Amino acid sequence: MFAPNQYPVRLTPEQRQGLDQITRNGHAPAKKIRHSQILLLSDRDRPDGPRTDVEIAAALGMHVNTVARVRKLFVTRGGRPALERKPRATPPVPPKVDGRVEAHLIATCCGPLPEGRARWTLRLLAEDLAGRGLVTRVSVETVRRALKRNRLKPWRKKTWCIPERDRARFVAQMEQVLDAYAAPHDPDVPLVCMDEASKQLTADVADPIPMAPGLPAKADYHYERRGVQALSLFFDPIAGRRRVSCRDSRTRVDWAEEVRRLLEEDYPEARRVRLVCDNLNTHHIASLYAAFPAEQAHRLARRLEVVYTPRHGSWLNVAEIELSVLARQCLDRRIDSPAELARQCAAWERARNADGSRAVWRFTTDDARIKLRHLYPQI
Repeated sequence: MFAPNQYPVRLTPEQRQGLDQITRNGHAPAKKIRHSQILLLSDRDRPDGPRTDVEIAAALGMHVNTVARVRKLFVTRGGRPALERKPRATPPVPPKVDGRVEAHLIATCCGPLPEGRARWTLRLLAEDLAGRGLVTRVSVETVRRALKRNRLKPWRKKTWCIPERDRARFVAQMEQVLDAYAAPHDPDVPLVCMDEASKQLTADVADPIPMAPGLPAKADYHYERRGVQALSLFFDPIAGRRRVSCRDSRTRVDWAEEVRRLLEEDYPEARRVRLVCDNLNTHHIASLYAAFPAEQAHRLARRLEVVYTPRHGSWLNVAEIELSVLARQCLDRRIDSPAELARQCAAWERARNADGSRAVWRFTTDDARIKLRHLYPQI
């Protein structure tokens, strides 16, 4: 450590302004900011006088010798040596992954996977480069930086569900669904959305331990399978009413029976019911004729208007949103019997209907032609 009067620091107004700007902008390296702070605190022309090396070191959290060395560099060699990092004496080590190796890495990452592997990993890519003889040895961090420079993420996969050949059909059915949502509400023609799901019945092998203060609930991860139940949810987004039914199967006869309940029990006074559902092969008027006599099937079919969501367009069905609410609020647990499942779903249905929770659909056909313009066929 040098005496303060041995290498006194006197800053010009321009130097003081430049150092102050370095400490305030937040974009300079941390070392450069610290050295600027040292010079500002050591300035003999400060209004309250210079700080000692010990005071500066304590204020900035560094060794007192560092403070003294920065003062000496500034006085003897100028501002740049005192602030900038000392240049490297030896030439930098050439990178292991040069342009040629990086080109091979990109081609490998974008190419076919090796047999027995589901995806490329950093370690697998590093081993592949070494196996090809392109490098003797390379770390996974070097591979990661090369992938980052080229914006490659081999662990990520984006699923695209709208084939080119089906764009016209997708757009046509999408606009039919959007028109149904945008149509004025008519009590004689209610809008109902329908979706299906399945729930695996499971039972605890060991009794779970309930929660206690300071301790979470505990359950054995072993369980016993008790079969699968098919769930059907009918949701009126305008009236805020829904109905959940549980069945042993999900055949066309089951769908026809649910539609009969919809028309004769849920909306007996409606002239026609507009039903939004997906393109499952059981969701067809023919299912009514497979389940009921022709006269009854014809009577039901005349009161039913089916609007199909496009393939890979289940997000257009409001009932899917309500079904996810059911899964989160009611089904996210172990239920061991069909009777218990029906009882729990009925309790959720009563509480949800009592709240009158509705769905407000704001995405219109005009919005689709702007935001989903890339899905429309080019004429």
